[in-house]
Amino acid sequence: MILWKESYIMPSSNNIIHRIMQIEQLRRQSIVTLSTTILLTAIGFLSTMYFAHSVGESVLGSYFLFLAYFNTLTLILDGGLGGAAVKRISEGREKNEYFTTVFVLRIFLVGVSIIILLFARPILENVDQSGMYSWLFIALIIGIFWNSVSNGNYGSGKVGLNQTCGFISSAGCTVFQVIAVYLGFGANGLAGGFIFGMIAATVIGFHYLDLRFKRFNTEHLKSIFSYSFWIFLASSGSLVFSYADTIIIGQFLETADVGIYRVAFQFTTAATFTTLAMKTVLFPKVSNWNANGELKMAENAFAKGITYSLLLAVPVFAGGIILGDKMLYFFYGEGFARGTQTFYVLLAVQLVNVFMFLQTMYLNALNHPKESFKVTAVAATANIALDFMLIPILGILGAAVATLITMILNSLLAYLALKRMIHVRLEYQEIKNIAIATITMGLGVGCYRILVPLSNIWLTLIPIILGAILYVLLLLKLDSNIRSEIIQIGKQIGLQ
Repeated sequence: MILWKESYIMPSSNNIIHRIMQIEQLRRQSIVTLSTTILLTAIGFLSTMYFAHSVGESVLGSYFLFLAYFNTLTLILDGGLGGAAVKRISEGREKNEYFTTVFVLRIFLVGVSIIILLFARPILENVDQSGMYSWLFIALIIGIFWNSVSNGNYGSGKVGLNQTCGFISSAGCTVFQVIAVYLGFGANGLAGGFIFGMIAATVIGFHYLDLRFKRFNTEHLKSIFSYSFWIFLASSGSLVFSYADTIIIGQFLETADVGIYRVAFQFTTAATFTTLAMKTVLFPKVSNWNANGELKMAENAFAKGITYSLLLAVPVFAGGIILGDKMLYFFYGEGFARGTQTFYVLLAVQLVNVFMFLQTMYLNALNHPKESFKVTAVAATANIALDFMLIPILGILGAAVATLITMILNSLLAYLALKRMIHVRLEYQEIKNIAIATITMGLGVGCYRILVPLSNIWLTLIPIILGAILYVLLLLKLDSNIRSEIIQIGKQIGLQ
């Protein structure tokens, strides 16, 4: 009987996997990417909640500063090479040569980053005192191999594999960090876990990497530099939005303020699940469509990408406005509730991010990195100026306001540039349905909060769960396109 059951179950499992693989590639990759993004973010939220209660705002602030400086130095180390590698490899010609070119250049640039780090030690006092300084060297070296393997797989069209490796990196990082914090290693345990995750993902990603080292020539260098130069400049602007505010807060305010700001910022990223999935999946596709003159495909994908990005961003914004203060208080602790106003503003930032992310990604994928740089440079410059003006006056709220203003500017400029290249359109009926479902959900959650005092974490979770169920049911009722999409995917994997 046992043997019979095993032989029955195994074919069934294989059959399900086979059916999943029969799903159209873009849909399948979107599902994989979205699923891993949601799982990763959930793990990140839960671990951050544990760290917030275990080590407090100051230790978390030190770790967030470590990440800010690491990513800033990684930009110099990368020099736009990662984006150029993905672009050239995704075009399908001389992939091995471009992969080798970028890897060799990275080896050279890591030395530049380390030299900068050595000279910058006097101004990195807040990082040095927390014990994070030495970890930066190790992280930069490991980052060379992790980024090379990741870009190689991503450029080769292995979006699902790349997302899986990203999941392994984040999950491995989190497991290590939780154990280290439990054992009392504090900020050092957080930094060590970050590096451990990169090592684990690199080893696994390399095993499935099809690209190999191959001799390259000056033409490959010229091709990489012609694209990477503008990607580097555009990435500089993106980095400003991501980390300039953190670094400036660290200079003007306390490390604890950095912790509160970054926790609030991380919490709002729940609104970007689908946006990040769309951005990740669409870039190599749009690049390929552009190379083959299939711009109509890219235009249709853009409209669909905006719709699916707003599916989550809009209801998260509404729910966060209604319940944000209680969520920060119960999920992270009393000290983090001081960031409630900042949290509200950052929710609006993530809503604008839907348009900014996809529009600038399209500019790069359509082989116009110069245009992407121009619009991002203007907004990034304004962001730094506003940070210096508003943070000393308004504290972390000033950083959030500066980001919102300049994100709107970036989105508008990117739209003006993109509409000269493709027909930019939106699915207005679908967006209207999202708005109606969100408003109805908001009214329901608002009534719950008025009638039921949110005195503990469980009473706070109830309206979140009920609101999510109400929103999904309403949206499926209102939007036949989304309903049909789910039915089609269900049929492809054998579900009725």
